[in-house]
Amino acid sequence: MKANLVRTEKLSLEEQDAMYFLLSSHFGGVKREVFEADLDQKNWVILLQDNESNALKGFSTLLMYETEFEGEILAVVYSGDTIMDPSAWSSSALSRAWIASVNKLRQEYPRGRLYWLLISSGYRTYRFLPTFWNEFYPRYDASTPKRTEKLMTSLAGGLFGKFYDEEAGVVRFPHPHVLRDGLRGIPEERLKDPHINFFQTQNPGHMQGDELVCLTEICEENLTPAGRRMWFASSCN
Repeated sequence: MKANLVRTEKLSLEEQDAMYFLLSSHFGGVKREVFEADLDQKNWVILLQDNESNALKGFSTLLMYETEFEGEILAVVYSGDTIMDPSAWSSSALSRAWIASVNKLRQEYPRGRLYWLLISSGYRTYRFLPTFWNEFYPRYDASTPKRTEKLMTSLAGGLFGKFYDEEAGVVRFPHPHVLRDGLRGIPEERLKDPHINFFQTQNPGHMQGDELVCLTEICEENLTPAGRRMWFASSCN
């Protein structure tokens, strides 16, 4: 599988059509105008395509920006619409491409610490955090530090406004994307994983498309062994 990092304004209509088709094939409630409005608010997209057919197998939209918090300049990457075709779930292509893309974009936003703001309505997405990052929040085995909590609230409130429920720590969009039957829900055996069990408890409305707000700092020191392998092995065109 090949990966390309593309500015959203450089996307062709054909690429946008393929993105919308892939998203709507796996999620219910996807409206074209909402998809396009979300895309307009992002500045980058990672496209993952089959090496031979060039068929789109996955994508992730990104908003990379700088902000100020308590007098400190920070860089933030926010992940928007993200989907991988189930036929590619066993591939690490998205993880490699995502890390490579963020490393590349970091050169354009070099000031301050870099944070990943992730909202997740699915346990597979949340599971990326403990796989690749040592410290992230919220999590089952530690309380969120007060400053981190304030930063999460500041970032989520700024991006999502009235759709962000600060007390619950979730975002509820008026037109949520809900996984279709067969992809929705958490298999019983996966709940033995404490991270996944925590995700279900913390985000009880995930089946209806509620998005759990999560945050981690992107830096080499915060990488797990699996994260380090991905970090140094990743490459993106």
